[in-house]
Amino acid sequence: MEKWPDKITTFISSFLISVPEIVICAFNQLLDLKDVSTGVHSTRLAEWAIRVARKLNIPEDHLYQVEVAALLHDIGKIGVPDAILKKNGPLTSEERALSNRHPESSWSILRLFPGLEQASLYALHHHENINGTGYPAGLKGQDIPLVSRIVSIIDAYDAMVSNRCYRKGLPHAEAVRRLVHSSHTQFDPEVVQTFIPIAEQEAADVFAAAGTSTAAAL
Repeated sequence: MEKWPDKITTFISSFLISVPEIVICAFNQLLDLKDVSTGVHSTRLAEWAIRVARKLNIPEDHLYQVEVAALLHDIGKIGVPDAILKKNGPLTSEERALSNRHPESSWSILRLFPGLEQASLYALHHHENINGTGYPAGLKGQDIPLVSRIVSIIDAYDAMVSNRCYRKGLPHAEAVRRLVHSSHTQFDPEVVQTFIPIAEQEAADVFAAAGTSTAAAL
C-alpha cells in the first residue's frame, strides 16, 4: 500500500504536470473572450500546425511545443485595445506599432511557465518574414525557427479564408495563390508547399476537430 507521504508526492507531481494544460485552456478562453474569431482561429491553427509539423518530420515529442505555440501565438493581443484589434479601416502608424508588439507580449507571458520556453520563442517569431523584413527581430531564412515559419503560414491562410465582421473570407484557391506569391519574401516556400495539400485535403477535418465547420467559418 502506498504510504501517505508517497501519496502526497504523487498528487503534487500529477498536479504540476496538469497545470500547464489547465493554464493553456484558460488562455485560450481568454482569447475567445477578447475576440471570438481569434480564439476559434487559434484552435484551428493548433490542428493545422500538428499536421504540417508531422509532414516536416518534427519529432513527436516536440509536437506539444508546436501545439502550444500555434494555439497561443496571439495571447499577447490581450494587451492590444479593442479599438485597434477591431478597427474597420487602416491603422495609424502608432496603432500599428502597438499592435506589432503583440508577439513580444505573447513571449513575455508564455516564457514564465516552466516547460513552455520553446513555445514562447516560436510565438515571439511568428511574424518574421523569410526575407528579413518581419518583426520583432528581423530574422531571415533559416534563422527563423521552423515552427514559427509554420505558424506564420497557417495563420495567414486561416485568416484569409475566414469570414470577419468587416469582410468575407477569400476562396481557398485565392488564399493559396497569395501564399505562393509571397513565398521567398514573406513565407518559407518549402513549408508553403507542404501545407497546400493538407489545406486542400484536410480542411473539413481540421475545422471539425476545432469545433467549427467550413460552412460556418468560410
